[in-house]
Amino acid sequence: MFHAIRSRLAVLGVALLTSCTSVANMTGDDTQSLNLQAQQQYGQVVTHAMQRNMLVRSGADYDMVRTVLLRLEPFADRANKTGVPFQWHLAVFKTNEINAWVMPGGLVGVYTGLIDRLHLTEAETAAVLGHEMIHALEEHAKEKAGEKTLSNLATLALSAYAGSAAGAALGAASTMGVGLPFSRRLETRADLGGMMLMAEAGYDPHAALSLWRKMASLQGQAGKEGLAQFLSDHPNDADRQAAIEAELPKAMTAYEQARTPAW
Repeated sequence: MFHAIRSRLAVLGVALLTSCTSVANMTGDDTQSLNLQAQQQYGQVVTHAMQRNMLVRSGADYDMVRTVLLRLEPFADRANKTGVPFQWHLAVFKTNEINAWVMPGGLVGVYTGLIDRLHLTEAETAAVLGHEMIHALEEHAKEKAGEKTLSNLATLALSAYAGSAAGAALGAASTMGVGLPFSRRLETRADLGGMMLMAEAGYDPHAALSLWRKMASLQGQAGKEGLAQFLSDHPNDADRQAAIEAELPKAMTAYEQARTPAW
């Protein structure tokens, strides 16, 4: 779920990757119920985007994200321990925001601002999606949600985004739990699990490092306005990169195995 630079998005806690909130909700929901709620809200998000001509269905950004998702899917399915198969769907939204998320059950949203403003490579895009997929596959939101209610989140987001085209889609997404930053432990699990996922799919895991360096650079350019409230909830840039570097040898082994012909 990624890193929004604008302070109004940060105030709402809208799916920042550096404080990354995957979209899921309500502690105690069983997996099937959670996935059903996600399907309903995902449909609303896509409908909002279509009505506002924000849904991207072709072009370089869409093609790259789709290529990455298709390549990651079988490895994500193998890692799925929820007991319920994921039904993967992709929506790419035309907006300048830097954001991506995966709803329960495999419903993926990626914003063109993420790709275009960070000039992401295919492997870096795999690091993004791998991170978000792990949040969904491990149902991290079940551990985090419960501090705020669904209705409060929806009211907060929709009132703040009244009249905003991007806000309409984001407001619908917020009803699935956007605004609940994960702990450092869960963020680190998503970082490292996502890196292993991309490596198993044959993407060079060094791209996970280059992704976070780009994110750190962009944050530095924009300053920390609007991000301070999240600093206690996610690893700082140095710690995040150090954790990734420590796991690189393991990920590289998986990467090399993926590149080795089976015969």
